[in-house]
Amino acid sequence: MKIYKLFLLTFLVGGLTTSCSTDQDDIDTRNEETPGEQRDLTVENFIYRGMNEIYLYKADVPQLEDNFFSSQEERNDFLDNFPTPEELFYDGLVAPQDKFSFIVDDYVELENRFSGISTTTGMSYALSYISSNSSDIFGYVRFVLPGTSAEAEGVKRGDIFSTIDGEQLTDSNFGTLLAPQSFTIGLAELEGDDLVETGETITLTKAEYNKNPILISKVIEVNGKNVGYLLYDSFTADYDEELNDAFGEFQAAGVTDLILDLRYNGGGSVRTATDLASMITGQFTGEVFMKEEWNEKYQTYFEENEPERLLNNFNSTLKTGEEINSLNLSKVYVLTTLRSASASELVINGLDPYIDVIQIGDKTTGKFQASVTLYDSPNFGRQNANTSHKYAIQPLVLKSVNSAGVSDYIDGLVPDYELKESVRNLGTLGDLEEPFLQLALDIIAGNRISIPESRDNFKPFGEDSMFDLDYQKMYIDELPGNLIQ
Repeated sequence: MKIYKLFLLTFLVGGLTTSCSTDQDDIDTRNEETPGEQRDLTVENFIYRGMNEIYLYKADVPQLEDNFFSSQEERNDFLDNFPTPEELFYDGLVAPQDKFSFIVDDYVELENRFSGISTTTGMSYALSYISSNSSDIFGYVRFVLPGTSAEAEGVKRGDIFSTIDGEQLTDSNFGTLLAPQSFTIGLAELEGDDLVETGETITLTKAEYNKNPILISKVIEVNGKNVGYLLYDSFTADYDEELNDAFGEFQAAGVTDLILDLRYNGGGSVRTATDLASMITGQFTGEVFMKEEWNEKYQTYFEENEPERLLNNFNSTLKTGEEINSLNLSKVYVLTTLRSASASELVINGLDPYIDVIQIGDKTTGKFQASVTLYDSPNFGRQNANTSHKYAIQPLVLKSVNSAGVSDYIDGLVPDYELKESVRNLGTLGDLEEPFLQLALDIIAGNRISIPESRDNFKPFGEDSMFDLDYQKMYIDELPGNLIQ
């Protein structure tokens, strides 16, 4: 089982252990069989049908070949080898190189995630090992969402915690400890390379939250020039108008330079990424921002029948029809870390053939594929979905390629100026002396560049968002208009 699946399963199992009763009525018996009764393979057949139809890496999974099974009965025998739909999906149908396709048993929760709705304490954090020879880990706060429990309790960027409800965090218990609706973090501080508990605790409570991905939008004056700064956390389509409004304010302020902070942005909507690129520029409307490559069947169909379907062009309007506020820039400064993925990388790669993209920070994740939600319906759309279950699959369906033919950046996009975020010197987001922002401003101002050397020797382990269904995912909002059956 891949490590990302372990993260998610550990978290989910932990949540079940701490928050569900063990009454017999609560046990899922969907796949249990009684003697002489045939197992219901409705969900499994839906999963197979979807993957066989549209999966990007269909050619790399022999069982997905159109004529691999000689009959439905033979296919059912294959499907019946996997005890759960999840095991069929991950262990039977996902290609070895695919780390990002996933399955859910409640598509309503997935739809909420794509809309920015989640249950959270409001504390965004990263996790690192305390030492190289220990399984103990600690967390440090990256930012706090407004109007949440974390904000109310005074949690702030840079806070370090090492225990949950009095128990030391480890790489095996973190999911269970962080799963409950409410938990208490034990604060700590660094003394040299040692992590020392302070004795202070903070109790946090999760609640449903609708997150605006625009965490900071401001104008900074540098040597008489107005510089726009945007800390953007995810490509959430429901907030496209707010994003456009932020660029309207930049436009009104006469912004001549833009710092786009994508350091924590794991991706999201392809259309939103295309629109953001159009807001940064504006002079390339109608030109190719990104080309799509699908599996052989779909690629051939589109090339012969709908070649325009393979092109994502710079736009002049949002999906709502609202005119895009464009800055017409010929250069942009993008802040990245290892957490920057998918749609964040799409913006960088898509803009690169057209304008000067100055990347500052750490290299990115290295994800260039997009997925789409498939429901159990005749055409895989949400309408007329099977009401007997809420399973949906989110398979990779296309690879993104920029107008110069660049793709497959599996090792991530390498920065022009390398700077790693340090737990010892995080600074305040949006503050002019915050290391990432300060470096970008120095480059813009033409000042002497001094890049602080990170003294952190803590091996990264993960982050809070790795539990999210849409973690480091890039997706298209709709199925192709003409599915091939």
